[in-house]
Amino acid sequence: MAQNPRPRSILETLGEELVRIITPVSICMLLVVILVSVLSSDSSSTVTVNSIANIAYTETTSDSTWDKFVGALLNSLVFVAVVTLVTFVLVLLFYLRCTKFLKAYMGFSSFIVLGFMGGEIALFLIEDFSVPIDCVTFLVVLFNFAVVGVLAVFMSKMPILVTQGYLVVIGMLVAYWFTLLPEWTTWVLLVAMALYDLAAVLLPVGPLRLLVELAISRDEEIPALVYEARPVVASQDPRGGVGQRRVWRERRNESESNGNVGSGLGENGSTGLGDNVTANVEFGNRNDLSLVRVEEGRVPDRGELSAPLLEHITSVQQRGQGDDVSVDSMLLEGIGLGSSGSIKLGLGDFIFYSVLVGRAAMYDFMTVYACYLAIIGGLGVTLILLALYQKALPALPVSIMLGVLFYVLTRLLLEVFVVQCSLNLIMF
Repeated sequence: MAQNPRPRSILETLGEELVRIITPVSICMLLVVILVSVLSSDSSSTVTVNSIANIAYTETTSDSTWDKFVGALLNSLVFVAVVTLVTFVLVLLFYLRCTKFLKAYMGFSSFIVLGFMGGEIALFLIEDFSVPIDCVTFLVVLFNFAVVGVLAVFMSKMPILVTQGYLVVIGMLVAYWFTLLPEWTTWVLLVAMALYDLAAVLLPVGPLRLLVELAISRDEEIPALVYEARPVVASQDPRGGVGQRRVWRERRNESESNGNVGSGLGENGSTGLGDNVTANVEFGNRNDLSLVRVEEGRVPDRGELSAPLLEHITSVQQRGQGDDVSVDSMLLEGIGLGSSGSIKLGLGDFIFYSVLVGRAAMYDFMTVYACYLAIIGGLGVTLILLALYQKALPALPVSIMLGVLFYVLTRLLLEVFVVQCSLNLIMF
């Protein structure tokens, strides 16, 4: 006699969602640390990059600590002002429905990052490891690599692993170039971007909030570089198959009734524990059928596939509030939830996480471990808050603040303690 599958707890599903978003972030940070470590002895590591991030002040070793701090603060203010202006221009162009232009611009930017930044880093590695390769072969490989990357990021029919892989590579390349900025400018810039992210997402007039709300009102994708950890529904069939396939984003049917927050909530509200367990089984069966329709190219009758991160919380809210749950709180994207329930994380978050650990790798690996744990802990806290509040949240503030704090404490206190213990044969 076949037994009914045991419903999965919120701890199991939450852990899987965390792993799906923490894994690519960890890979990106690891690749940046490896690049910094390998190229640290190369002459390129001593070259200061001239960019908008250090246009107001150029740091020199002869400057005093106060001068470096004031100059880094000026650089950060200029950089944040430029980012804010560009984001508002992006909102304006999106409002005017210049979507094709925005996609073309994003594709061109991705090609520049993969082709030029990636090509220069590849030249550093070829020179460092003395790889025998001719110019023609190198240019052909680099051109194909960049073109495939642009197509993978902006064409939805590409395999999801290829798209996610290229997004991680783009984040790694940009993060490595940010690590070439002067030390004081890098640290002050990280804190400034964390504060900017907090204001841009949470303030009513924040550019990122305006962009997200505009995309929601039109039911359109934001033309930006965003990593999406697509949910995979566990198969109820012992033979497996459908439940293990990737889930593609489906558009919400605008003609659905306002009382239905998402297909993960079922047809009507659950009022008891038994109803909730039964509803969870029905969610899995309906999701399997939706997966079959998606793979066969048919549009499902219902809206979205259920997100494991939200099933438990939304069921509790529905039992307590009935049909008065706000649809807008479920649809806000950013760092947060796509309409398919998947967790989305902006590529800028990947970049600045990796910049922090990359800068720490220039000093000592003990600080790298501390900063990595701080960043992952902060990201976990942010994702838990996302599950609780169910709205777009900034991903940088908690992780960056913890990372900077752990870097300072490790460099000033922990390292001194460990070195003294080692010299006196108390440890190691």
